[in-house]
Amino acid sequence: MLLANRTIGLSRDNASNVGLEQSYDSLLKGKTGQQLVRYIAGAYMPVDGGEVEPENGKDIISTLDTYIQDVTESALMRMMIQNNSLHGTAIVMETATGKIKAIANLGKQRDSVYTEDLNYGIGKATEPGSIFKLATLISLLEDKYVDINSMVDCEGGQKLFYGLPIRDSHLGDGAITVKDAFAKSSNVAFAKLADQYYHEQPSKFLNHLHDFRLDQMTGVDITASSGKPLIKSEKSKSWSKTTIPFMAHGYEELVTPLHMLMLYNAIANNGKMMKPYLVGSIKEYGVEVRTIQPQVLVEKICSDQTLKQVKECLLAVVQGDHGTARKIKDSSYLIAGKTGTAVTALNNKGYNKGNKIYQASFIGYFPAEQPKYTIAVVIQNSKESRMVYGADVSGVVFKEISDRIYGSYLSSKKYITVSKTDSTQYNYYGSKNEFSSIFNYLNMPFTDSANTGYLRLLQLRNNSGILNTKPNATVTTDNTIPDVVGMGLKDAVYLLENRGLKVTATGRGKVVNQSLAGGTNINKTQTISLILN
Repeated sequence: MLLANRTIGLSRDNASNVGLEQSYDSLLKGKTGQQLVRYIAGAYMPVDGGEVEPENGKDIISTLDTYIQDVTESALMRMMIQNNSLHGTAIVMETATGKIKAIANLGKQRDSVYTEDLNYGIGKATEPGSIFKLATLISLLEDKYVDINSMVDCEGGQKLFYGLPIRDSHLGDGAITVKDAFAKSSNVAFAKLADQYYHEQPSKFLNHLHDFRLDQMTGVDITASSGKPLIKSEKSKSWSKTTIPFMAHGYEELVTPLHMLMLYNAIANNGKMMKPYLVGSIKEYGVEVRTIQPQVLVEKICSDQTLKQVKECLLAVVQGDHGTARKIKDSSYLIAGKTGTAVTALNNKGYNKGNKIYQASFIGYFPAEQPKYTIAVVIQNSKESRMVYGADVSGVVFKEISDRIYGSYLSSKKYITVSKTDSTQYNYYGSKNEFSSIFNYLNMPFTDSANTGYLRLLQLRNNSGILNTKPNATVTTDNTIPDVVGMGLKDAVYLLENRGLKVTATGRGKVVNQSLAGGTNINKTQTISLILN
C-alpha cells in the first residue's frame, strides 16, 4: 500500500523535499543544539551559559483517514491496471470542512508498475472536459439567462462554431431541456448557450469563473507549482471567436482535479466553498499545540435558487433514465455528480486521430440528500485502454469508494442473516466425540442412533444432525481393514495407522476411494492408498 506517500512527502538530501515534508519542514526538523567553547592551552573548554539546547521537531497530524485512503488507492489501482491507463488520481474530501480524507496518485512506469510518481490531483492542470459544464451551468442560471426547464436545440449532436466543429458523444438529440442536456452531457447545447449569451460579453462569464476561484491556486497546504490553473482572458493572444463555446464544455482552460473538486464540494455544501487542507493538528511531545480549523473561501458561490436547480441537474446525471452515469445508480443511497470525457493530445502531438487519447472523469458527492463526502476521480487513459468514457472508468472507481465509505461510516442499516431452511443433506464420517463437541459448540440439535463404537456417519439436514453407524462398515475387529470412505484425512490416517497399515493419500477433502476394501483381512506389511476429493 502506497498510503499517499507523494502527498505525505519525502525528505531528501540530494533534491528538494516534496509534499507535507516540504511545507512543514521547519516544524518537523526541529533545531540543532549548539555549544560555545573556548580554546585554552591546546584544548577546547565549554563556556558557561553558551549552550543552545536542541529541540525535537513537532509532529503533524494529517487529515487523511487510513481506511478511506486504502479503499481509494485500491479502487484506483484496480481500474488503472484493468484499463491499462497512463496515470490517475482520486481525492476524497469531507464536504462540510474541506478536509482531504484520501488522495491517491498513480502513474505507469516503464516496467508497467504503477507508483506515486507525481501528485496528479494537486499538481497537474489539464483541460477538464465535461466536468467543467458545472461552472457554465451555474453561470447561466445565476445570470437568469436560462432555467433548467429552458429548451435548447442540440441540432442532432453536431454543429460548426465559426468554422470549428463541436460534437456530442451521442448523436440524434434535437430540442431538449437544459437539465436533460446536462444529464446527457451535450457539448453542443452548452457551447450554444454560452456563445449565445456570453459571446458579446465574455467578461461576464470569466467573472463567474473568477468567483469560483478557478483562476487561482487552491490554497491546499502543499506546494504544487505546476498545478497553476490557466483561465484565458480577452487579452490572451490565443483568444478567438471559438474560445467561449469551447471553454463552456471544458476546453481552452487548464485546471487541476482539486480545483474542480472544490467547486463540486461547494454545491454539496449548500454554496459554501471550503479551503482544502491536509493537516488537522500539530503536536509537541504528544500534546496538541495547534488545531487547524476549517476555512471558508467563499461564503456563497451562487443563490439558493441556482443551487437548487444545479443539485437537481447533478442528481439527474446518476438517477435519471438518460444520465451518463446511470450505471452507478444505487438503491441504498443517492449519488449526484458529473461525468467527463476529454480528448487530450498524446505527447503534445496534437489532436489528430492517431495521437488523441481520452481523460475520463467523474466528480460527485453522496449521500445526495445530505452530503458527507465529495470525490473526484480523473484518469488519463492510453491508446491501449479498452474503456474511455468517464462513467465507465472514473465512475466505477467513484462507486467502489463511495460504497465502501457508505457501508463503513454512513449506513445505519444492520445486516441480519436470515436463517433459511437448508434441504441439502450433508454426509460425513468421523469420530462420535468430535461430532458431539461441534454440535454442542454451535448449539445445534442432534441425535445419536448408534449404540456402540466411536465412529459415526453424520447426516446433516435442516440445521440438525443424525449420528448413526455406517452401513456395511466392518471396523469392529483389529484384524480387518476399516472402511474410511467419507472420512477426513486426519481421522482416516489415525484409524488405519492404528491397525498397522502404511497410508498414502492424494487430493483434498474427504476420502472417496481406498485401495484396500473395508472388511478384508489385514496384512500389516501392506500400504493403503487413499484418494480424496
